[in-house]
Amino acid sequence: MSMKLTTVRLTLEPLAAKHFESACEFSLDPENARMMCYLPCDDEKEVMDYLVKCGLQWKKEKPEYLETAVMLDDTHIGNVSIEFLENGTIGELGWIINKRYWGHGYAVEAAAALIAYVRKKYGVTHFIGHADAENAASLRAMEKLGMVCTKTYGGRKNRCSQEERTECLYEMDVE
Repeated sequence: MSMKLTTVRLTLEPLAAKHFESACEFSLDPENARMMCYLPCDDEKEVMDYLVKCGLQWKKEKPEYLETAVMLDDTHIGNVSIEFLENGTIGELGWIINKRYWGHGYAVEAAAALIAYVRKKYGVTHFIGHADAENAASLRAMEKLGMVCTKTYGGRKNRCSQEERTECLYEMDVE
């Protein structure tokens, strides 16, 4: 698929194998992914396998998820995704930004563009997001998007740690 979204500073495009080197930079970095459930990846093969799966999702009429590469000029700085839940009626947001680009609002800007795209193309109006309760940057990003914390609970496992963590669920409706 040739989808391309543009914002004031960013371009979002389908995440695919061509993003391998830059994806490895943040997907394999334990510091960059320390608050994530499914990252960091174990090795480059895991990164490539995921990129190939993402590319295939973009070709489906009814994808299970859409993962975009967040581009700042020609530099891939992170990913923003939507997973379709409840028969496509709920969109679960997720993101990772390379730590070299933290603190500039890129996740919020990219997620807002993806929300608008998914709303228009797929008719999704209810969006959710999960984050480690100690991931202040992600919690703040969800709030800036207009999301509200509706539940906090234990049992979260981040891939970098065996420690049981607390998770926050944020939600919003977009009309």
